[in-house]
Amino acid sequence: MISVLIVDDQQLVRAGVRMLCESAQDLVVAGEAADGAEAVRLAERLRPDVVLMDLHMPGTDGIAATARTLRVHPAARVVVLTTFDDDDRLYPALSAGACGFLGKDVEPAAVLDAVRRAAAGDSPYSPTVLHRVVTRAALAWGGTAGRPSAGTPFTQREREVLRLIAAGLSNSEIAARMHIGLTTVKTHVSNLMTKTDAPNRVRLAVLAIQEGIADD
Repeated sequence: MISVLIVDDQQLVRAGVRMLCESAQDLVVAGEAADGAEAVRLAERLRPDVVLMDLHMPGTDGIAATARTLRVHPAARVVVLTTFDDDDRLYPALSAGACGFLGKDVEPAAVLDAVRRAAAGDSPYSPTVLHRVVTRAALAWGGTAGRPSAGTPFTQREREVLRLIAAGLSNSEIAARMHIGLTTVKTHVSNLMTKTDAPNRVRLAVLAIQEGIADD
């Protein structure tokens, strides 16, 4: 079971996210917090696997709460779930240690998928947010980051997986789009990381942009 701490100053939002999480057999809601200070206290006491963190809250906001949460519970995976996805909040949240960033306009299933991906060590983003992160990273890292080594060309399947990673799709969404098994997708992703020395999906997405694969 994946334990989740829900942090949002709006009771209606917390209730909706709780119902959503409780509808999944592999998720359990460890607790709820109405502000950042309470989130830090509960994270230290409850030790949740994943924290769904709002950003705009009275008192201690979500960015400060993310940093403080990870100080008291370093193993936590913080996923931002917010209405505000502008750069002034996105990059400070990631700098504070958030592993993912979703807008509240995503489909309910995307929230569940993000929790599972975060718990598994992945970094879930809304597609529009991922595009901004990847574009900025590509500029910052230049043309050498994550380049495939000589003599290791991509297969057609690997190029398609790379393109869909750059579009922000999860492994399960890629499997459905390509009509292949989830295990097969995971194998392709693993092979891509091995070929490119990319440590995560963001690096793979950057590579897809650098190689022009994202536009295929």
